[in-house]
Amino acid sequence: MSEKRWVTFDCFGTLVDWRHGIATGIELVAPGKGWELLDVYNRHEPQVQSEHPDMRYSDVLAEALKRTVAEAKLDLVEDDLRVLTAGIPFWPVFPETRQALRELRESGWNLALLTNCDRVIIGETQRRLRVQCDAVVTAEDCGAYKPAHNHFEYFEQSLGVTRDRWVHVAQSYFHDMVPAGRLNITRVWINRLNESDDPSIAHAVRPDLSDLAATVNEVHRKANG
Repeated sequence: MSEKRWVTFDCFGTLVDWRHGIATGIELVAPGKGWELLDVYNRHEPQVQSEHPDMRYSDVLAEALKRTVAEAKLDLVEDDLRVLTAGIPFWPVFPETRQALRELRESGWNLALLTNCDRVIIGETQRRLRVQCDAVVTAEDCGAYKPAHNHFEYFEQSLGVTRDRWVHVAQSYFHDMVPAGRLNITRVWINRLNESDDPSIAHAVRPDLSDLAATVNEVHRKANG
């Protein structure tokens, strides 16, 4: 088993501003509708992922957008449905992301991404992080989308990671906190949207990634005596 200590992250929504990316992408092809349709899109995407766990994320984005604009009774040409995939390399990271990752590295943690996307997309996104990740698990690698447990199990088994040396950090309660809780992985919830879900599911709750290294070190120490 690996003696390394690991912090795993969900990428979009936790490190990268997913909401901004989706809303501004929709805005390009449906002016004035981007933020209005964000929550509609957010409802369709996990449905597509659940129905098609082997679908590439670029195709998930297109299908979820297709369902979103159909519900809104908008008329887009077929090529418009690829706007979200085309924009991903330009989605911004949150202002505190890079500093948080650097501080974790300086504290001796290895970094990994457990992401609901494919290899091409995460490769394009990593250039924005500017901090090297030591491992990446995509939906393409493990054959499913979170909240299925595949990402966590694939990461654990492929790298020989033990849960006493692992902290998971994520924004999504549904995609990450719930499955990590069921698997008894130490976890930090980044509640960026001030959601009202039960905070006791996490070992710590933060509004963003500021001072994350101190939080990770503390929850790891408490969880492991």
